[in-house]
Amino acid sequence: MAHYEEVNVRGYAEFCQAVSERKGKDIFAYFSGDKDAQGKSWCPDCVKAEPVVRGEMTHLPEGSVFIYCQVGERAYWKDPNNDFKKTLKLSGVPTLLRYGTPQKLVEEECFKAELVKMMFTED
Repeated sequence: MAHYEEVNVRGYAEFCQAVSERKGKDIFAYFSGDKDAQGKSWCPDCVKAEPVVRGEMTHLPEGSVFIYCQVGERAYWKDPNNDFKKTLKLSGVPTLLRYGTPQKLVEEECFKAELVKMMFTED
């Protein structure tokens, strides 16, 4: 049994709902480009980063929440007015962030296991 909860969502509305249902918890969110039927994302960096991020999830704090969010199709993501860019201020995928804090790893930073681990273990 994992010591954290993993939630899989797709799109901004589902993400907001997942967050609001877990108010007061330590929330980590990982944003990835949508996956196709074969489970492959259109975003090559996301494909590369996911095993790294997953490999460090044992370091997630007790009782925390890990939200895996697919941001949508490539065309939606490319729109500068999409909610992820406008409201969450995401600049790229993959992005790993600690919700409600300035802590954020963007794109190539998500390839570095030590950075991911640091985010999961820092208070």
